[in-house]
Amino acid sequence: MNTLVIVLIAAVVLFGAYMVYGRWLAKKWGIDPKAETPAVKYNDGKDFVPTKGWTVFSHQFSSIAGAGPVTGAIQAAAFGWLPVLLWILIGGVFFGAVTDFGALYASVKNEGKSMGMIIEKYIGKFGRKIFLLFCWLFTLIVIAAFADMVAGTFNAYTVNADGATVLSAAAKTNGSAGMVSIMFMVFAVVFGLIQKKLNLSGWKEAVLGIVFIIAAFAVGMFFPLEFNKDVWSYITFVYIFFAAVMPMWLMKQPRDYMTTFMFICMIVGAAVGLVVAHPSMNLPVYTGFNNAKLGTMFPILFVTVACGAVSGFHSLVSSGTSSKTVENEKDMLKVGYGAMVLESLLAVLALCVAGAAATNGALPAKTPFAIFSSGVAGFFEMFGVPVHFATVFMTMCVSALALTSLDAVARIGRMSFQELFSVDDMEHAEGWRKLFCNTYFSTVVTLVCGFILTKIGYANIWPLFGSANQLLSALVILTLCVFLKVTGRSNKMLFPPLIIMLCVTFTALVQRTIAMVKAIKLAASVTIPAGQTSWGSVFIANGLQLIIAILLIVLGVIIVVNSVKSYAKSEKNSEKAAA
Repeated sequence: MNTLVIVLIAAVVLFGAYMVYGRWLAKKWGIDPKAETPAVKYNDGKDFVPTKGWTVFSHQFSSIAGAGPVTGAIQAAAFGWLPVLLWILIGGVFFGAVTDFGALYASVKNEGKSMGMIIEKYIGKFGRKIFLLFCWLFTLIVIAAFADMVAGTFNAYTVNADGATVLSAAAKTNGSAGMVSIMFMVFAVVFGLIQKKLNLSGWKEAVLGIVFIIAAFAVGMFFPLEFNKDVWSYITFVYIFFAAVMPMWLMKQPRDYMTTFMFICMIVGAAVGLVVAHPSMNLPVYTGFNNAKLGTMFPILFVTVACGAVSGFHSLVSSGTSSKTVENEKDMLKVGYGAMVLESLLAVLALCVAGAAATNGALPAKTPFAIFSSGVAGFFEMFGVPVHFATVFMTMCVSALALTSLDAVARIGRMSFQELFSVDDMEHAEGWRKLFCNTYFSTVVTLVCGFILTKIGYANIWPLFGSANQLLSALVILTLCVFLKVTGRSNKMLFPPLIIMLCVTFTALVQRTIAMVKAIKLAASVTIPAGQTSWGSVFIANGLQLIIAILLIVLGVIIVVNSVKSYAKSEKNSEKAAA
């Protein structure tokens, strides 16, 4: 089948869903353009910052459009392109976009509270503590997986046949992309300061952003940084530390705004390339229910596609940062629902680019990132763009997909850790509690734990990430059911995705736990040759994941039980009646 036809069908379905189902949800729940949003009411110049609708959209899309839609869609294509496409469209429209919009809506209607604080209000303090612990563990997994991807993308070295570490063929390209990323961070701060001083908007803001993007690429192209993976890992963690503690307007928002222009160019380039080249989909339509590498299609397909269809991480962004910057409720639909359906379109594009690059029904022997970036770079070359520039641009784009999620999740992880130990009267709290709630201490603890997990490698941690991510979305949907019930709003549309996601994610986590136990048992049954200590690597790759998987299952069960009890006890329209 032609890839262009697939993209066009997907675009029509997703746009139609936004115009019809998204608007229906907004009407059903109620949007008040005259209401005072939390950003306006609690404007503190740091977290609560009233922001134009499209800038908030840029932040939301840049933060949620991480590695997931590219990596997940391409990996899941092992089951065939049709099951992946169907799940992206169905999941994106009825699962992911509804969850993202619902989380944003609930947070804005609750003084900009994060999902943990919303759970405390509707489910109880114990539920909140357990949820925050779950969220914090989840952010560690995201930090580990995405930071490892970024460092690997910028790595300029490889090991040759003799076992020596040498510069790779892609050293200059990767080094240029890494330098562009660093310059993006620098220019983002400059952009933020200028914006704060002059309050630019419209075409003036866009022109300034584009000028800084061009400047960043100019510096990166001429001054590549050829570092190894470890150095890039350190640089990545230093960046996300500052992104987690600096005011939103100073780095995060301007960087997301600039990055969105790049993402738009990437998406347009991929779409136009598919139109001009109109390559065929060279992947099989369906390969069967069982896959030798991934496992059974249920539940593995769903948790592997991950962010392209539904993601719990998105709800943390919606309630953790975006809800604190929406200046008018009418912007919530495009920020919450719109950003998600655009991400689903990106996942479809990634699937089609990979399908075009496949030969004889098999994908190239590269990482999903490399498949996507080289494929789109090839499209740019068709239009006369120099090979090196096209490759650097796409390498930067795919790394930015992970970086924009990384800086958001580092901030959310820090906030989850702080909320986990905070009490109502922090002024008279114990010294240790004040320390744990300190912005810098909580950030360091979160990033150190995430750094340790990077030693597992993103390929090993991805299945655990997908399972935890979608279990988080199910827990958020459950909370939204309670919120909508007590505020007298319709919640029936949330029950099908809730039931399906609980079944999918708990099955996947149990399967993953069993697989890791088997791996550890197998390693224990094999005699270790003299002079080798393979047990250490076995524990890092499987033991840590096993511990986290069991914790996630236990915490998830506790939250579900408490939430169901709270839902049963809650009275419909009680909060609205009390108000």
